[in-house]
This record gives sequence, C-alpha cells and structure tokens, in this order.
Amino acid sequence: MITIPARPYPYDLDPVHTALVVIDMQRDFIEPGGFGDSLGNDVARLEAIIPTVAGLIATFRSQGWPVIHTREAHRPDLSDCPPSKIARGNPSLHIGETGAMGRLLVTGEPGNQIVAALAPIDGEIVIDKPGKGMFWATGLHERLKSMGITHLVFAGVTTEVCVQTSMREANDRGYECLLVEDATESYFVAFKAATIDMIVAQGGIVGWVAPLAALQAALIPETAHV
Repeated sequence: MITIPARPYPYDLDPVHTALVVIDMQRDFIEPGGFGDSLGNDVARLEAIIPTVAGLIATFRSQGWPVIHTREAHRPDLSDCPPSKIARGNPSLHIGETGAMGRLLVTGEPGNQIVAALAPIDGEIVIDKPGKGMFWATGLHERLKSMGITHLVFAGVTTEVCVQTSMREANDRGYECLLVEDATESYFVAFKAATIDMIVAQGGIVGWVAPLAALQAALIPETAHV
C-alpha cells in the first residue's frame, strides 16, 4: 500500500489494483460553443484544470496504472436520452441540437471528444455514458472487476454532478475512492466546496480527497530521500 495524506484521514492506495477515472473532460463542457457554454456557464473555470489533470494522467501512465476516460454521450437518434433530460433547464441549445462543435453531447461529434491535451492513448478505456454516473448502462463495473480494480482515483468535471455521482456509485459498489481536488472543477465555486465537504463528511462517507502534489509526493521511492 502507498499512504497518501488526505482528508478525512490518510488514503491507502493499492498500486496493483488502482485505476484513474477522468470524468467528462470533453469539449462540450470545457470549450466555448459547447453544452456548458449553452447553459450560460463560465467554461474558463473548467479549462483551468487541464494542466493538473494532464499531470495526474501522466503520473498514472508513468506507473503503468490503468487510465479510464468517460464522456457524457448519446446515440445520434437520442434513443438513450430521456426526454426530460433534453427538455430540462433553459439552455440556448438542447442536447442533440447543432452548436459550434456539432450536435451537443452526441457520440462522434467534434464537441463530444475529449480535449486534445488529455486525449486517451492506445490501451486506455473510453466509456460513453448516457447518464451522469459512469456505471449506468456502460458495463464498466464488470470491466473493472475483471481487471481486479478495487481502488479508484477520480478527476474531471463537474465536481457536484458527474464526478460526485460516479464516486457515490463506486462507493456503493465497494471501491475505495480518492478525489484529486485540484483536478476537478465546477462552474460554481460553492458547489465544488460543498461537494468536497460531503465526500469527506462522517469519516469519509463517500471517500477521500487530496491534492495532486500529495499523491505525487507519496509515489517518490524512499530511496530518493537518502
């Protein structure tokens, strides 16, 4: 085990059974002209974490540990998207309509792709999920179990919606979950802060939270300090 300083207490990472999950770092949420922008949000807040997420991904790749990417994505005919999800809110463009980067949140469209700086490499799992959580209608749980994964490290957007939903779902399935707090973001400062408080409350009712620097420092071999 590798012990990482975290809240509410140190997180024991099992290097043989750990995977990184990067949630929805796709152009539709992060770049102007995408779905997040159509809802009137300041997408620059999400764009700002790209370097930290890239550093986290690079850390996992350097260790040879699995990296999983998710995208919120729907079939072109929207048959996997509940009508209520399409209609909800008051966006300038709805799911499936055409924006600056193609049809919003539709598989295969330019805006549905992961941002170039975080693009998956060969061998990394990419999950298209029709819901907020990463397990519903994806088969991901079965894939993780077949890989022997018991510990999940989380990054991505948005903290209070798809990241928190996925983390709670993972917790219910028995995974030990760590959120890298500077590798996740919300359009709303208060929502991110509240979500982190909820995750670590009651002795880590959902999981643990730590900054990237704490994780990276914990991975330095003891011999490096001699």
